[in-house]
Amino acid sequence: MLCPCTNLKFKALASGSKGNCAIVLCGNTNFIIDAGISYLTLKRNLEENNLDLSTFSCLLITHSHSDHIKGLASIIKHTKLKVLIPEKMYQELKEIIPIDRIIFIQDKNKLRDIEIDLIHTSHDTACSVGYIITYNQKSLVYITDTGYINRKYLKKMEKKEIYFIESNHDEEMLMNGPYPPFLKQRVISDRGHLSNKTTASYLEQLVGSNTKYIFLAHISEKNNTEELAYNTTNEKLKGKDIKLLIAHQHESSPLIEV
Repeated sequence: MLCPCTNLKFKALASGSKGNCAIVLCGNTNFIIDAGISYLTLKRNLEENNLDLSTFSCLLITHSHSDHIKGLASIIKHTKLKVLIPEKMYQELKEIIPIDRIIFIQDKNKLRDIEIDLIHTSHDTACSVGYIITYNQKSLVYITDTGYINRKYLKKMEKKEIYFIESNHDEEMLMNGPYPPFLKQRVISDRGHLSNKTTASYLEQLVGSNTKYIFLAHISEKNNTEELAYNTTNEKLKGKDIKLLIAHQHESSPLIEV
């Protein structure tokens, strides 16, 4: 088992349209973000990193689309994890999560010695959120599946140590690609996904001298490439001492800590 410490640790297990899941380790409190992979896949991945599901306290959900919750029923069945969601998300998940396994969260929350602040995102579902997770004065910003970021959150998101943010599509690839017109419009709309250029522009505003890691996430297999996503953000952040990483669909990231 990994020993508890005073650092914030993060690992992306899967990121993309086929499934999303990540873990956050904060001292004696470990939790999972999204359940887009099965219980067995999650268990195996944790064991490969000398972690046990029994050491995890809870599960945060960003929204109810299947690539973020398709493993939720199996994880609930095989664990005692509590699921933390905004009350507005409950109607979409009530057939999956027993009410006694839910903890409703507000815009600002305290979980032991961890602060969890919600960022309300803009996606084509009744409720979608991102998170700012802070432990021992170190923070992770976790944003995925949104057409834009409301400017009222940008100040709160500035100068954090870790950013996990979607860089979903290249606009030219999307418009010239195989998607039908209605689906292209969905992706580029205010309730769709962030493009490489938009994400790079946000990051240029947000990062600070204490920023150590950026993960580019939820990269489209048909409307983007990892190289395009990386190069677009890297160009904006040229000269900054930041580790820029790609969150993959079928390969977990390194376990990083700040």
